[in-house]
Amino acid sequence: MQYPNHFPIRAMLVAAGLLLTLDVSAQPSVDEIVHRANLAAYYQGKDGRAQVQMTITDKQGRDRERRMIILRRDESDTDALKDNAYWGEQKYYVYFQRPSDLNRTVFMVWKHLESDDDRWLYLPSLDLVRRISATDKRNSFVGSDFFYEDVSGRNIDLDTHELIDTTDDYYVVKSTPKRPEEVEFAWYESYIHTDSFIPVQISYYKEGGEKYREATALKVETIDGYPTVTNSRMKSLETGSTTTMEYLSVEYDVGLPEDIFTERYLRRAPREHLR
Repeated sequence: MQYPNHFPIRAMLVAAGLLLTLDVSAQPSVDEIVHRANLAAYYQGKDGRAQVQMTITDKQGRDRERRMIILRRDESDTDALKDNAYWGEQKYYVYFQRPSDLNRTVFMVWKHLESDDDRWLYLPSLDLVRRISATDKRNSFVGSDFFYEDVSGRNIDLDTHELIDTTDDYYVVKSTPKRPEEVEFAWYESYIHTDSFIPVQISYYKEGGEKYREATALKVETIDGYPTVTNSRMKSLETGSTTTMEYLSVEYDVGLPEDIFTERYLRRAPREHLR
């Protein structure tokens, strides 16, 4: 089995002071590993704001760029999540600044535990609010190699999880969809750092074992005490296209009000919270 090159990520985690002394006799269960990885990837702090630069590079090496602000608010107490459920309902608000044809476009998500997430896309050129159906969540996010579902996270209860290997640096988890007819992949494998629980690499496979998508954490930093992926890449092995997301600034626990994450603010952006 081939593993990702862990040395750059490990070095960054050491520099950030994130490596912990683990009791190898107390290895967590696969359910705990998956829940803690989900917490590390999507639930740092009680809310957050990030400015993100997205670069899409096609197989000819031509670049297209997007600039956006991502706002996130947890509907549950993050401290309680760490001790108990590890995850809860969330809301996301993604406001596009560049390029000009995407300026003022908004993508909003309400993540639910017991039902499909609600997703909206506001298109200012048409002054149109469009609901994104559950069947569209595995489609391209604004022309990139990321899917809508990649941005806000996939519900971990939609898959069954199996710990297939453990190394000094990774838990290797195979996840298989419970409803394969609803997704384009047969399974995916996650390389989850044993100390930080950051998912360092996720590889998606089709029936027959063909790998066709690969997500990689390129840089991890500690921000406000939280290990944070600040540069990531999604690669399509079918098209040769690659998309990177560089987090130019990240803030946690900024006190975002709940009413921002409503349809009213799709057309009227909350500019005081987008600075």
